[in-house]
Amino acid sequence: MSEVALGITRSIAGQPWRWRRASADMAGDTLAPDDLVTQLLLARGVERADLDRHRAPTLRSFMPDPSIFRDMDAAAARLADAVERGEAVTIFGDYDVDGATSAALLVRLLRALGLPAGAYIPDRLMEGYGPSGAALVKIGEAGSRLVVTVDCGAQAFDAIAEANAAGVEVIVVDHHQCATTLPAALALVNPNRLDEAPNAATHGNLAAVGVAFLLGAALLRTLRTRGFFATRNEPALIELLDLVALGTVADVARLTGFNRALVTQGLKVMARRGNIGLAALMDAARLTKPPSASDMGFALGPRINAGGRVGKSDLGVRLLTTCDPQEAADISQELNRLNEERRAIEAAVLDEALEASARCGNAPVAIVAGAGWHPGVIGIVAGRLKERLHRPAIVIALDEDGIGKGSGRSINGVDLGAAILAAKETGLLVAGGGHAMAAGLTVDKDKVDALGAFLNDRLAADVERASGERALLIDAVLAPRGISPLWCDAIESAGPYGAGWPAPRVATGPVRIVESGIVGADHVRLIVAGDDGARFKAVAFRTAETELGQTLLAARGRKLWLAGRAKRDDWGSRPAAELHLEDAAWAD
Repeated sequence: MSEVALGITRSIAGQPWRWRRASADMAGDTLAPDDLVTQLLLARGVERADLDRHRAPTLRSFMPDPSIFRDMDAAAARLADAVERGEAVTIFGDYDVDGATSAALLVRLLRALGLPAGAYIPDRLMEGYGPSGAALVKIGEAGSRLVVTVDCGAQAFDAIAEANAAGVEVIVVDHHQCATTLPAALALVNPNRLDEAPNAATHGNLAAVGVAFLLGAALLRTLRTRGFFATRNEPALIELLDLVALGTVADVARLTGFNRALVTQGLKVMARRGNIGLAALMDAARLTKPPSASDMGFALGPRINAGGRVGKSDLGVRLLTTCDPQEAADISQELNRLNEERRAIEAAVLDEALEASARCGNAPVAIVAGAGWHPGVIGIVAGRLKERLHRPAIVIALDEDGIGKGSGRSINGVDLGAAILAAKETGLLVAGGGHAMAAGLTVDKDKVDALGAFLNDRLAADVERASGERALLIDAVLAPRGISPLWCDAIESAGPYGAGWPAPRVATGPVRIVESGIVGADHVRLIVAGDDGARFKAVAFRTAETELGQTLLAARGRKLWLAGRAKRDDWGSRPAAELHLEDAAWAD
């Protein structure tokens, strides 16, 4: 474990501050003092011998051979047959951003190959998650005898069996954890198959859209080998990387290795605004500058998600595949409106879930259930609970028939997806699955308590271990004057930042709070001054009712160390920077 930073063993938020890199890790460094990017790369686990590859991650440097994944060649061959024969193909996607981008990628690629592929996105409320037998049979009866499921299907045993009986072939492209047995699909491409080869299993952090991109590469290679492009142009798969980047970031996939290359290059494609739908969505979100990974996670992703959560499930994929500027503008405005509606619903459910979580005590997993909660926002609310409680959280929406739809979010070191699969295998769940950090489930109301007991027993040791290792990791200490646009610009080349590749966290101080107040619903805003005469703004999001927020509001005059992430603030007449505050500690 790394050493304590600034002597802070217990902050206001109740955690130690530690250096992201231990001094033992830095032994032998011969870095120039200003070699900031190298230091950031090393702190994120990059080996010294591999620094050059990570400074500017490219597909050529990180992309695996698609054939290393089981069933990839079979899936590519079957799709190539469909392209050559002009068969009808339908892409069946999940209703979230990863599902929408995965479906849009394959639809756009197949259409570029001359195949008028369609998309089917199930209704969250009426059909639920994943393919049903009825939906697959209906698609077959409409003329598509080949269906590709994306971001779903790894657990669709009955649905795929029913499709097979009706003469509908199914290819599964997924990334969720698999059981020991697999559905009888024509091909099942998933780096998280338990029988996957080690070199493929290392890519288990891919979002489904990353797996779909690899399938696209395998398809083009197969068609190339068959001479398909002898008389026609080959589509530029790289032009679809904007979709890959958006789905990867929005699904909170770890931005390491191949994922980091996908997002780095995808941001460049997105900046060119070649996708009419994405360009319209950026306009609706008032993004006038080239987008960042943060923009995808907090501005674009939530708007596409809003269609699947509280609106029409297919709005996202329709937006991302349209070639009509007017349709793109109309859908973007509708998604904007739905996103505002989603926020209001989310706030109401969060208030009730927080009250219910207080009754969980100190259970390792916070499991809350409520009648009438909108199932479209429970995943977001579970994430909020996890952030507040620092332990896994599951939020279950109970319908009038006593059936609960649940969504869970986990913390580092606690594999929630595996635990949900285990609960399903014991008969506690009607359905369930996911990955380490997120999971979904369906449960009878009378089994919620038993599910809680099962998960708490199974995960108690992991949660305790993860909680004991909880600390705020610091990359650097800056004087208050160092919170500046210059710092923000200097760290950009070590990005993009996101899950698994955190933006640099700095500590600064000592500072005094000059002004404090609440902005928005529950954000604490500060103006602070350092001994060096510098002043800057700091914002602690969603903390007004927490111990940290209340302490900051009452701390005027006392000296503090602050920790958080410095961000550019270009709203004023000249560039400035502000600190997005995550924690604080007394300096006197």
